[in-house]
Amino acid sequence: MRLYTRHFLLLLILVVGLLGLSSCGQESATNASQPVTSANATPVVTQPQTKGLGTATKSAPNLNIDQLLKPVLDIPLPGSSARFDYQSLDSKAGLLFIAHLGDSSLVVFDIKNNKVLSELKGLGGIHGVLVIPELRRVYATATSDHQVVVIDETSLKILARIPAGNYPDGLAYDPLEHKLYISDEGGDSEPVIDTQANKTLASISLGGEAGNTQYDPVSQHIFIDVQSRNELVEVDPKTDSIISRFPLSDCQNDHGLQLDSAQRLAFVACDGNAKLLILDMQANMKVLSLQTVGSDPDVLALDSDKQLLYVACESGIISIFKVARPTIQKLAEGFLANGAHIIAVDNTTHRVFLPLPEVNGKPTLRIMQPV
Repeated sequence: MRLYTRHFLLLLILVVGLLGLSSCGQESATNASQPVTSANATPVVTQPQTKGLGTATKSAPNLNIDQLLKPVLDIPLPGSSARFDYQSLDSKAGLLFIAHLGDSSLVVFDIKNNKVLSELKGLGGIHGVLVIPELRRVYATATSDHQVVVIDETSLKILARIPAGNYPDGLAYDPLEHKLYISDEGGDSEPVIDTQANKTLASISLGGEAGNTQYDPVSQHIFIDVQSRNELVEVDPKTDSIISRFPLSDCQNDHGLQLDSAQRLAFVACDGNAKLLILDMQANMKVLSLQTVGSDPDVLALDSDKQLLYVACESGIISIFKVARPTIQKLAEGFLANGAHIIAVDNTTHRVFLPLPEVNGKPTLRIMQPV
């Protein structure tokens, strides 16, 4: 009996052991199929193939910039090989207005015939420029003169000069209230101008340096980067008061700003840590995705038809993203040229315009096309 009992016990132990291994294997396979979660998980997407608030950041091989963006023309511009700043495009009229900061001049370029039409000088340290076709006016910030200059789009005659804070930079227009909003990068405020009377109406206290400013036609509100506070603020133009402040904890020095009103997305370029934030305008500016870009990102441009977002950097690096909610995908990135920190897009032809301070010894407008 002992021998049989010993054999029986050994057989029983073997069977139990095999059953235990099978159970452990099933448990391991079950655990492997479940996502790892954390009580401290946030909606910020920082890595490819992760998700936040229903938006996926797709992983794909990044192309070099010259594989996606092909040169069309290089056209010499007037003036010296000095810094350019903002551009503004009137697609219907076929006119591109380029701020030549280093020359304190405004260059007018004909995009239909690919030629320079005119150059308006005497705009001290011009930074921002905004054409408003319905008014047939061009507004420019003469930063060193602390003014906004009002220009007739057809004749290029200066119609008015309006005081606009300490360091007027970017511009945004509210067509319903007929107000112009100016980013005062050195005055902790946002001056507001009445475009019908050409006079200053108010100055909105921001509590920090203003970065870029944009108008959203859906909410009919103004959005302003407050770069020294790492905040995005929302202003009601009816009262010119701040109604919301959105902290941007993942951003250092939020300077660049672009809105995709149709998809309810806001894009914020952070020049202090070379990041791009994609925010959900339908969910209190929750961060949907956090992307890397080149160092010192500056100007953003959106081709809404092709759903392409361009990020131009002081380092000369251009990043291109495909933004088709709920997917955000970096398509290409790479060095384009020195001084390629300003970019504009024609949503009709999809051409891209980059004024460069020096190509073969001359200031040049580089025209490119996505493939």
